[in-house]
Amino acid sequence: MSSFELPRSAIIVLDRLTNDGPMTPKDISSRVDLAPRTVSFALRKLIGQKLCKKIPNLRDMRQPLYLADSEKAQELRMKYDHVFRQVLM
Repeated sequence: MSSFELPRSAIIVLDRLTNDGPMTPKDISSRVDLAPRTVSFALRKLIGQKLCKKIPNLRDMRQPLYLADSEKAQELRMKYDHVFRQVLM
């Protein structure tokens, strides 16, 4: 997987999910200050790369939670640390 396959928004969302745990798209949007549509796009990219998955939200089934695959996210971050540093500054 090349670092250029993920847009900037996906790297930001992945970082937030890795650090803060499962969240709804609405929570992600408010925490990273990205538009909901941008967060949805980022989540689709992350799911496509198998870096996160959708899980049921037992508190509110209308809003799924998204959970990062911590192992894969850590591997990606180690391999492309320079890219993560640029994006997350």
